[in-house]
Amino acid sequence: MSRLITFLALALLLPFGQARAQALDIGLVTGNEAALPIAVVPMPYLGTSVAPDTDIAAVIRADLNRSGQFRALAEQDVIEKPIRGSEIKFPTWRVLRQDFVVVGRVLDNPDGGYRVEYELWDVAKQERMLGLAVGGRARGMRDVAHQIADQVYEKILGVRGAFWTRIAYVTANGVGGNIQYALMVADSDGHNPQTVVRSPEPLLSPAWSPDGRRLAYVSFERGNSTIYIQEIATGAREVVASFRGINGAPAFSPDGSRLALTLSKSGNPEIYVMDLASKQLTQVTRHWGIDTEAVWTADGNHLVFTSDRAGKPQLYQVPAAGGEATRLSFQGDSNAKASISFDGKKIAMAQGNGNVYRIAVLDRSFGGAGRWQTLSPGNLDESPSFAPNASMLLYATKEASRGVLYAVSADGRVRQRLVLADGDVREPAWSPYRQR
Repeated sequence: MSRLITFLALALLLPFGQARAQALDIGLVTGNEAALPIAVVPMPYLGTSVAPDTDIAAVIRADLNRSGQFRALAEQDVIEKPIRGSEIKFPTWRVLRQDFVVVGRVLDNPDGGYRVEYELWDVAKQERMLGLAVGGRARGMRDVAHQIADQVYEKILGVRGAFWTRIAYVTANGVGGNIQYALMVADSDGHNPQTVVRSPEPLLSPAWSPDGRRLAYVSFERGNSTIYIQEIATGAREVVASFRGINGAPAFSPDGSRLALTLSKSGNPEIYVMDLASKQLTQVTRHWGIDTEAVWTADGNHLVFTSDRAGKPQLYQVPAAGGEATRLSFQGDSNAKASISFDGKKIAMAQGNGNVYRIAVLDRSFGGAGRWQTLSPGNLDESPSFAPNASMLLYATKEASRGVLYAVSADGRVRQRLVLADGDVREPAWSPYRQR
């Protein structure tokens, strides 16, 4: 693990491991026995055309399981298959110890697509909690399933779901001088991957704009590190930083008007803030140490960044306009690559102890020094990224020299591997919410 992950990645171009072709493999590796039991009954197609390829119930089931808040009944254990609330026999679901039941059916839409009509029922109260319809085209039925999972999650827990979101990540295929890099965007569960940009030179540090329409990232295609901002839908992009030395670690402000970044144009890596309209730069830090990997607090007033000014990488907070930095992390030999929850209460990071690096979370809502929790069990875990509702995190790790991604629930009780088909994977970034 590098002394400062982003800095050495930029300066030394740390290589990916050898890529191997492999199909998408998503499976729970741990579970949460305390999660809420819920049955998602298969939703048959009742139309007169061709049934959609997507198993709506299976996607909903997988989403809810991955959150760590629910324990969905396995499909083989669903012994009755009602498609409407009037068909539910509640004693059956009480015997199966289910708190909630989701039933539904897939119909044809007049516009040529499909419509999923579904209901959420409370088993103990025998009351309907939701009764909605969600429509979509054949290619968008996974989106429909994710939206239903979000609605079920929000109705029961009172917190907006984050299944109908996206993730960005970097892949590498090949070995030696023949490695091809790609910046990818996929659904939150790893399905439907799309290429944003390909390059024979390294790509690093993808960061989402608050509206989810753009990505900032670092590319070496010009020979030196350069920060681009790219429109995902159109592919249009612009260079925003290509100064002498390092240009790295971009991060959009919560309102999308500014970009935090690391520049070494003055000789030492420092944190800067760029006004994206005028391209005017404000230098935030001035220190002999390496300052990098800045992320914004939810109010846009402060930045949390990584610095080795105390000898080893630790997290610090500084006003976005500049000023005195305050150290935040005091547990572990080192802490780097912060990700902040939407409410500002939790900070995830890659925490090092000896040669072991794991994902840790500092919960500042407990006051004082806060409460620490380790969420990952690996030896080389890095690059945590919170879901927009802070219920889950993505992180990167190595398995048998291959880069893979994991999603882990915020309480650490459920982990799920996302092994994507397109080579070694690293640098994950979870998108903001999509517009409803």
